[in-house]
Amino acid sequence: MYLEERRRVLLDRVRQLGRVDVATAASELDVTTETVRKDLVHLERQGFVTRTHGGAIAVQRLGFEPVNEVRESVMTDEKLRIASAAIAELPDEGAILIDSGTTAALMPRFIPLDATLRVVTNSLHIMNALATFPNVTLMHLGGVFRPVSQSTVGPWAIQALEELRIDVAFIGANGFSVDHGLTTSDQAEAECKRAMVKASRRSIALLDHSKIGAEYFHRFATPADLGGIITDSGLDHDLLEDLQQAVDNVVVA
Repeated sequence: MYLEERRRVLLDRVRQLGRVDVATAASELDVTTETVRKDLVHLERQGFVTRTHGGAIAVQRLGFEPVNEVRESVMTDEKLRIASAAIAELPDEGAILIDSGTTAALMPRFIPLDATLRVVTNSLHIMNALATFPNVTLMHLGGVFRPVSQSTVGPWAIQALEELRIDVAFIGANGFSVDHGLTTSDQAEAECKRAMVKASRRSIALLDHSKIGAEYFHRFATPADLGGIITDSGLDHDLLEDLQQAVDNVVVA
């Protein structure tokens, strides 16, 4: 079986079953597990799958956005490492923004209880998680509630952001590519995230390795808009090199 045929078989299997197991696929295709892993790396770089321990799962693109419960169950360990690393970017005092991404939602686990911060967010999860922090002043952006992301978007949120100047914003995305920048599948989310980036002196993208190389329908920021990216050690070496050339501050957690 030729390389492209094998990758097509793997992709068809992921689409039909929702996932593929490296060992099982290697046995059925009569190739090594390393060959299957390389094929899955290629498919992940194309944005078709997300690699997991021992295999890969399907990635839905463009018109479909998984609910938070689904997104939270993917790349959990990687997201925790990224959220922990993001704490190093907190100012000693000042205003930060944490958006509704599932990686950003893990940041409150690592923020010191005595931290003195003003936190702006459109995420109900962030509001609830930080509500008991004695020295944190919370500001929730108004707008239309999106159940799929448990966040608010729309003109009210954007108008509020236009009146603010934020020190550091922590932003999530469905995808990032060197050529196209940060992207998401929903237009209202993209418009709100674009306003977040514009309102911030520095924007840090929190992206597990499955997001790097993927492109979705709506762009909201270019590589030049970013003050840094925090990703995880599962990122392909070639993609990491491309990332480091496009963005000044790349942290691998």
